[in-house]
Amino acid sequence: MKRRDVLQAGVAAALAAAAPLRNAFAQQKTVWKAADVHPLGYPTVEAVVRMGKKIETATGGRISLQMYPLMQLGGEKEMIEQAQLGALQLARISVGPMGPVVDELNVFNLPFIFRDEGHMRKVIDGPIGDELLGHISANPNTRLVALCWMDAGTRNVYSNKPVRAPADLKGMKIRMMGNPIFVETMNAMGGNGVAMGFDQLFSALQTGVVDGAENNPPTLLAQNHNQVSKVYSLTGHLIIPEILVFSKRTWDTLSRADQDLLRKVAREAQTEERGLWDKMVAESTQKLKAAGMQFVDTDKKAFYEATRPIREKYGSKHVALIKRIEDTK
Repeated sequence: MKRRDVLQAGVAAALAAAAPLRNAFAQQKTVWKAADVHPLGYPTVEAVVRMGKKIETATGGRISLQMYPLMQLGGEKEMIEQAQLGALQLARISVGPMGPVVDELNVFNLPFIFRDEGHMRKVIDGPIGDELLGHISANPNTRLVALCWMDAGTRNVYSNKPVRAPADLKGMKIRMMGNPIFVETMNAMGGNGVAMGFDQLFSALQTGVVDGAENNPPTLLAQNHNQVSKVYSLTGHLIIPEILVFSKRTWDTLSRADQDLLRKVAREAQTEERGLWDKMVAESTQKLKAAGMQFVDTDKKAFYEATRPIREKYGSKHVALIKRIEDTK
């Protein structure tokens, strides 16, 4: 055999031997899908994007993350379902849709359960927050692993007329998240609560299917709802943290090291998102006012008293937990 033929044969054999290794490395590369209803740059979205970069660096590119913002994969209901099936790995969701599944979470959904945002942060950063994340992960019906909390600010009513007291909401249809507590809260506040998917809201506001909605300033601005609602009434009726969840189906396939890494960067995201959140609230408020949005003060005490029956009805079986929340300083 000529020397050239020997060399060629050797190269061919080496390439053939390396092929399975290349295939193995290729197969090890994993892309996780993450979704949010908000656009790129929104605090919850940005925090998860940064998480993905940390994971990709820590795993040497073995795991990367693809973000699908702005409801590309549907609203929160659809995101939860996809995560449960393993078609989506990371979803940022509100406590609202999870309350009917993990009953303790409904305490966070009660109107005026937190004194202010600082109080809410103390609660989610402490043992109560850790326990509730654990309840979500341990509940077989969720099929999700709860990784961390994220801020979503204070929710206020927006419409095309000022809402200063419960009487001002009479006859108004106000979109609420799909949880009976929220609908009943709005009814108690004097309005007519309408459960509706977030992805349907802009059109509903535009066409008059609903008269208003309620949310925080960054969401109001990011979703362009100020184009169809011109008055932001500071009712402050809900302060609801949000949750970053991971597909249990995918979680069970991960090594312990990857699970630990995911938990670590998620907790870092909880802190990072907060800084991003505070900055965006200030900027959004300024931009909304500059665009002509009218901010209106309200009689918060009247709304607090009007919603007392909701706290009593849904909080009666969670008296001990509510007391712990109240005692958190």
